[in-house]
Amino acid sequence: MSATAPYAGPSPIRRPVAAAALLAALVSLVFGLLLAGAGPASAHAALTGSDPQDGAVVDTAPKEVTLSFSEAIAVGDDSIRVLDPSGKRADTEAEPRDLSEGGTVRYGVALHSGLPDGTYTVAWQAISADSHPISGAFTFSIGAPSETTVALSSQEAGGGPVGVVYDIARYAAYGGFVLLVGGSAFVLICWRGGASALPMQRLVVRGWLTLTAATLVMLLLRNPYTGSGKFADAFDLAGLQSVLDTKPGAALVSRLLLLGAAALFIAVLFGTYARREDEQERKDLTFGLAVGGGVVAAGIAATWAMSEHASTGIQASIAMPVDVAHLLAVAAWLGGLASLLVALYRTPDIGSAAVRRFSAVAFSSVVVLAATGIYQSWRQVGSWSALTGTRYGQLLIIKVALIGVLLAVAWFSRRWTGRLTDTAVAPSRGKKKAAEENTAPDEASDDVAPERAAQLARQRAVLTATKKKRIRDADPERSGLRRSVLAEAAVAVVLLAVTTMLTSTEPGRTEEEAAGGATAASAPAAGGPVNLSMPFDTGGRNGKGTVRIDLDPGRTGSNDLHVWIDGSDGEPMDVPELKLALTLESKDIGPLPVVPNRLAEGHWTASGVQIPMAGDWKIDVTVRTSDIDQVTIDKNAKIG
Repeated sequence: MSATAPYAGPSPIRRPVAAAALLAALVSLVFGLLLAGAGPASAHAALTGSDPQDGAVVDTAPKEVTLSFSEAIAVGDDSIRVLDPSGKRADTEAEPRDLSEGGTVRYGVALHSGLPDGTYTVAWQAISADSHPISGAFTFSIGAPSETTVALSSQEAGGGPVGVVYDIARYAAYGGFVLLVGGSAFVLICWRGGASALPMQRLVVRGWLTLTAATLVMLLLRNPYTGSGKFADAFDLAGLQSVLDTKPGAALVSRLLLLGAAALFIAVLFGTYARREDEQERKDLTFGLAVGGGVVAAGIAATWAMSEHASTGIQASIAMPVDVAHLLAVAAWLGGLASLLVALYRTPDIGSAAVRRFSAVAFSSVVVLAATGIYQSWRQVGSWSALTGTRYGQLLIIKVALIGVLLAVAWFSRRWTGRLTDTAVAPSRGKKKAAEENTAPDEASDDVAPERAAQLARQRAVLTATKKKRIRDADPERSGLRRSVLAEAAVAVVLLAVTTMLTSTEPGRTEEEAAGGATAASAPAAGGPVNLSMPFDTGGRNGKGTVRIDLDPGRTGSNDLHVWIDGSDGEPMDVPELKLALTLESKDIGPLPVVPNRLAEGHWTASGVQIPMAGDWKIDVTVRTSDIDQVTIDKNAKIG
């Protein structure tokens, strides 16, 4: 009767390969779905209005066409084109004029005189302040609508094959940054012995190579990505020069220079540092590498902060350093997680102390992520309606849910870490060397040919590695930790993909404000002059009275302002000084100062008061009745 050996599960040697294949398949699936469903990247800036409006029919030909945007943009010679019904240029083909004032971003192009009746097409393309290309088109008619032969490309700016490759490079850049920074931090903080481990060296070097290659691809494709959409223009020297003059181009070049410094850091970390035997020398070098590496890592993170969402919008001076801290925390957590996964599967020497140190690093990273994430969410979303009703808000909800799942899986990893022992840790260098010397065959001391000696050394190394793997894989605590960390890494891949998508999606706050601005621009609020009455008391003698304000027509654009001041007896009252300021707090516009001129006793006026945008404006009035008696009062008014 023949006996069959019990099935012991997958071979220990095949497990790392299977884990790597699983992660590679998951990465491909996630990125494939995201890139297939995302389409061209939404941008920070959005068109909020135009003159003439979309679909409008005007009696006479306008002298120019103007476009208003929610945020600052960069324009070129052909950023705004006006085409007549036959497809010929109706504008003067000059660079758009910057007509921005106050908080309104507006550009215009002049039209030829004597334009005939018919339907005209306005096509525009620009670059948002956070580096993403935006484009669109609309029509208006002179006299009456007509047929038009204008056929515009259906491809949006940043779309097409160039857009797909550029987006892939963006995902790869974030992934490379995480592996480079997180892997280096893991070696310096958690496991210094990992500096001499070949799998750890490969992980960090591959992260550097990925980030460098992705940055070069983005730099070359930047011109066609924001312009023609043709791969051939990637090597247009004039286009490349124009890219270098922009904020995103400068950020990419700065990143390449910093990656040169990072290459030197890697050489020292896995060269000089790994060979140091003296503990004090290694400690001193650890401090120097930590400081230098931290500066380089922060600089690389700043290349994203200075060119994307953090660099524009409200509180940019605060948002950029917060974004740098957020990116470094992501890299320390997710990159450290990838390093731990590689160490557990590919190196038998990592001990429980290193795993526990990473647990502390991960906890600190989560605290930083929570603090910076709350601020970023408020800044980019701003309201509950934007959280649930915009694509950015929905992606943010998914990101928070994934972080919750990741923390839940990390809790199980922490339990396994608590049970971890060092029984599977390899012997020290001295003991290992002595053991190898004691177990060396007798022929090692004889005159053996160099080829035979090398073969014997390889055999001993394979035998030693096999024994280590067998001992390591037989440790249930270590096996449980490996499975748990693998699950964390799988969730982290999806989390990193969603985070990258957020950087290319229009923030919810901007999307809502742009929609509100577009509604106001296309359908001005009905109503009439604004009439306000505000009592005041400066606290001095004859310091009581009433301020009456008329703002006509009480809409966006130019307005006439009249202010009357009545004393406590109801008679006109003169004061030494009167000032006004208008603020639209919901859009962070203002205060816009207004200094009216005295027209008669108790009567002041100002003409041409510009209201850049409809909304609930706060009107501050400062009244001074003597050298020391002054008061500022305010009241809100709806201006359409």
